[in-house]
Amino acid sequence: MENKRINAKTVKNFLSNNAIIILIVILALVVGIITDNFFTSNNFKNLIVNMSPRFIIACGVSGCLITKGTDLSAGRQVGLSACLAAMMLQSVDYAARALPWMPEIPWFVALVIVIAIMAVFGAINGCVIAFLKVPPFIATLGMQTIVYGLCSVVTGNDPLGGFQSSYSKVALGSLKDVPVIGKIPFIRAIPYLAIFAVLVGLFMLFLYNKTRHGKYMYAIGGNESAAQVAGVNVSATLIRIYVLAAVLYAVAGFLVGAKAGGASTATGLGYELEAIAACTIGGVSTNGGVGKVGGILIGVMVFEVLKICLQFLRVDPAYTFIAQGLVIIVAVALDLRKYLAKK
Repeated sequence: MENKRINAKTVKNFLSNNAIIILIVILALVVGIITDNFFTSNNFKNLIVNMSPRFIIACGVSGCLITKGTDLSAGRQVGLSACLAAMMLQSVDYAARALPWMPEIPWFVALVIVIAIMAVFGAINGCVIAFLKVPPFIATLGMQTIVYGLCSVVTGNDPLGGFQSSYSKVALGSLKDVPVIGKIPFIRAIPYLAIFAVLVGLFMLFLYNKTRHGKYMYAIGGNESAAQVAGVNVSATLIRIYVLAAVLYAVAGFLVGAKAGGASTATGLGYELEAIAACTIGGVSTNGGVGKVGGILIGVMVFEVLKICLQFLRVDPAYTFIAQGLVIIVAVALDLRKYLAKK
């Protein structure tokens, strides 16, 4: 009898802890049955392409959440990154170039420049939180507004387009463009965006599980005071977390710009909320100290599957935003429920 009660309780906890994931899986199955072309290779590729930059953003946000913080500036940093990359990688013969004096540069040089610039914003976030003791919510909310203002000033609120073909290919290309690998079945269909996401995922997996930084991060999230007493340099760790987050936003923004074929001050709007929701769905607790890279991937996938399902059902985009908002609220509510149950 005891084992049955334990099993029933285990099943109940599993269902409640993974309610959103289970509901989205059921929704996907229903949509796949009642609509055409849902379970197709093209739709799956579309899912992978949409997931890749958002997974990178979510990885950046995850470190902030694990240390009981957050980063509301993530979406705007992604937007600024996309705009900076767009300004540097417009074709030299494009009539409306933002920087007509700039010579043509390789896309990876532009990526390094964007990463370096955005790392400064991450360092500012980290220093304000670590040294001035400003709550992460307020610090990153202020940074969100600052970054948006700077993006408006830099771009003049003009949309940016006319990219070099090499930049567009970063997002639109796949391994079929590689001479040797392009002949291998299945592998040749893997988009470059997925390669970026996999590399980031492997790096984060190693960082979180095999390095001192990862141990410090979880220790701070579990109990910051105890971590400090144990010898953890809390301030330095927090600064590293927010710098790394900004670097990942830079990479994601670079890819988002290439994928969209353009950038503007509206790019990245609301991405931070999607990232926070995806992390929470994937088991990264907003109460700190808990989170895995695999869970983040699942959370991002669930959120993107929801959006694709609603598109196939031809739901009005306005209602799509309502559905996403409800998912965010329910995800955080379930996370708080798990936290309160442990206390």
